Amino acid sequence: MSTETAPTADRVAAPPPAGWEEARSRVYAVGLAAALPAVARPLADIDGSTLAEPLTTRTDLPAFPTSSVDGWAVRGAGPWRVVGRVLAGSTPAPLTEADTTVEIATGAMVPEGATAVLRVEESTTADGLVHGTPRETPEWRQPGEEAYADEELLPAGTPVDPAVIGLAASCGHDTLRVRRAPRAALLVFGDELLTAGPPAAGRVRDALGPAVPAWLRRYGCQVRQSDVMGPVADTLPAHVAALRSALASADLVCTTGGTMNGPVDHLHPTLEALGADYVVNTVAVRPGFPMLLARLADPDGRIRFVAGLPGNPQSAIVALVSLVAPLLAGLQGRSMPVLPQATLAEAVPGRGDHTHLALVSLDRAAGTASPVRHVGSAMLRGLAGADGFAVIRPGTRGEPGDRVPIVPLPLLPGERAS
Repeated sequence: MSTETAPTADRVAAPPPAGWEEARSRVYAVGLAAALPAVARPLADIDGSTLAEPLTTRTDLPAFPTSSVDGWAVRGAGPWRVVGRVLAGSTPAPLTEADTTVEIATGAMVPEGATAVLRVEESTTADGLVHGTPRETPEWRQPGEEAYADEELLPAGTPVDPAVIGLAASCGHDTLRVRRAPRAALLVFGDELLTAGPPAAGRVRDALGPAVPAWLRRYGCQVRQSDVMGPVADTLPAHVAALRSALASADLVCTTGGTMNGPVDHLHPTLEALGADYVVNTVAVRPGFPMLLARLADPDGRIRFVAGLPGNPQSAIVALVSLVAPLLAGLQGRSMPVLPQATLAEAVPGRGDHTHLALVSLDRAAGTASPVRHVGSAMLRGLAGADGFAVIRPGTRGEPGDRVPIVPLPLLPGERAS
């Protein structure tokens, strides 16, 4: 590493770390206060977005009486004389004469004047007449049976997935107003990092440069390859220049490494040089302790954020799920993520006065969580086989049978947990 350091006079004693739950709440609140603007997008382009306005129906659903079965729309007691056919997509003439019927297809509009729909499999024909007994329960869907015109179906803040897209289409929408996707960038710090080939000769392979953008995309961010920069030289001027450049187009810049106050850790002096305010500066969580989130406000009111992730790979992912996930929920106008719970299948140690986020795999059928192996701060093997982190609160340990919160690893946009 370079021996250039920030001036000693600029270094001040770090404040006490924030509690993990407090930190999550704090970053969510600042994200929600800076929620991104609404934009209109075609339905085909909004999977993984967030509704900026409630989803309402443009008409009754269904908009007209709709046959639930293939059969006969009849008028009167029968038997019935056939006077026509109604297929889906057509507008039928009214049935005006007693004891008349039209053949009708599933999904077709029931003609005005019909008193019942007779199922085809429960009918017979003889002498040009249709015979049978309609069921007492109507065999058509009434207008408004699913929803009435202008009824609110989903609130603003709802994540958009394929089911929401299909519902919006059925309501007659071609576009929806959704929150603009957050734009994110990544700065990788550390002269010791290699970007290709195996680690050797005191240098380690950068695992976060390729991985963090993929995690951010799963949280709904837009990250281009050109938004990933590094390794950035271990000098203060290089850090300031790189962060200023990334902030020019990004709503959120994540950095890796440099979150402590060591002789070649330049993130804190860089944030000071750019006029950033700390939202959270270190969190009482293990692994991942030296993490931070800072806020920058331009004179024109534009708000941007910097998430300082530790350099150790698993610690960096802990910072992502702890600070970045709730921040992005706020920026997208979503509710604070509610953590599911699972029953511990094995004991999990505590971490004293810090929250312990312990990597676990889930047995969803049994509702249990089991700790995985290879979970050191610098290890990624355990993470690759895990489903999330069990939350062991300060001053406690997890015992088999305990119900504990689970911080899930992010899914693909629009994907639902099984």
